[in-house]
Amino acid sequence: MRAIDLLNGRLKLRHLVLVVAIADQGSVLRAAEHLRLAQPAVTRSLREVEHILGVELFTRGPRGVTPTMFGDAFVEHARAVLAELRRAGERITGLADGEVGTVTIGTLLAGSNVLLPRAIAALKRDRPGITVIVQEATFDAQVPRLLDGEIDLILGRLNPIGDLRGLRQVTLYGEPIRLVARHGHPARSRPGLALADLLDYPWVLPLEQTALRTELEQVFRAGGLEPPGDLVECTSVLTVRTLVRDTDMIAALPQLVAETDADIAPLPVPLETVRRQVGVTLPAHRAPTPSARLMLEHLRREATKIAAA
Repeated sequence: MRAIDLLNGRLKLRHLVLVVAIADQGSVLRAAEHLRLAQPAVTRSLREVEHILGVELFTRGPRGVTPTMFGDAFVEHARAVLAELRRAGERITGLADGEVGTVTIGTLLAGSNVLLPRAIAALKRDRPGITVIVQEATFDAQVPRLLDGEIDLILGRLNPIGDLRGLRQVTLYGEPIRLVARHGHPARSRPGLALADLLDYPWVLPLEQTALRTELEQVFRAGGLEPPGDLVECTSVLTVRTLVRDTDMIAALPQLVAETDADIAPLPVPLETVRRQVGVTLPAHRAPTPSARLMLEHLRREATKIAAA
C-alpha cells in the first residue's frame, strides 16, 4: 500500500472531529445529531476521510456502525490530536490570564471522598473560572485516556505501573484499606473475630482486573482461605456504601471513606499487606496544563493537611 500523506491539506480538522463522534455515538445519525449537522453532510465527510486514507473506517449494520481495525487505529490518533489541540488552546488561554480552563480528573476510591472534594473547593475559591471534570473508573480503564490526553491525572491508591511506559506517579499520603460493615452487623458480636469468620457473609469487592482485588485475594490465600464466593463486584463507592449499610455485606474501603459514613465502621480485622499509598498518576512526557498544575498544587496542600491530622 502506498504511503499516506496526511499533511498535504486534504485532511481537515473537522474530519477528525467527525470520525471520533461517529465512534463515540455508534451511528452516523447520532453523530450528526451530536454535532448538529445534517446526516448527509456527515456521511459525505466520512466518505471523504475514507477516500483520503484508502480504507474503510466503519462497517455499517442495522443498529449502527462498528470501527474496522483501520477505524480503531485512526480514531486512537484522532483522539490524541484533538486532545492536544484542546490542551494547546487551554495553555494559551492559561498563559494569557490564568483564570479559565478545564482540568479532568480520573478518580479511584481512595482520595475521592475527602482529599479530592477539599482540593476542588480550594481550587474553585482561587480560580472560579476553571471547570473541574471528575470521572470514576478502574485504573486500567483510565490509563489509555490519560496517555491520549483526554484526562489530566488519575487520583487514587497508587497501582503498580510496571512496564507501562509514559507514566509517572507522585505519592500524596498514606491511607489504610479497612474491612467495613454496618453497625449492628452480626460479625461484630463474634469473639476473637478473624478473617475466616467473615467468609460466612456476602462481600462486595472491586472488579477482578483491579490491583486491590488481587491484593485482597492474596490476603485470603496467605491465610489458607479461598476468596469469598458470595460476592458482588462493584467500582461505584456510592453503591458499595449503600450495600454495606443496608445489608450484611462486607467491603474493603479506604479508611477515610469508612470514617466519613456514620452508618458503617471498620471491623477489627487488619489488612497489613495491602498497599496504602494514595497519589496521582501523570503522563511522564507531557507537561500539565495551567489548570492541571493548579489542581496538583491544591491536592498536595490538602494531602499534607490530611496526613498531619
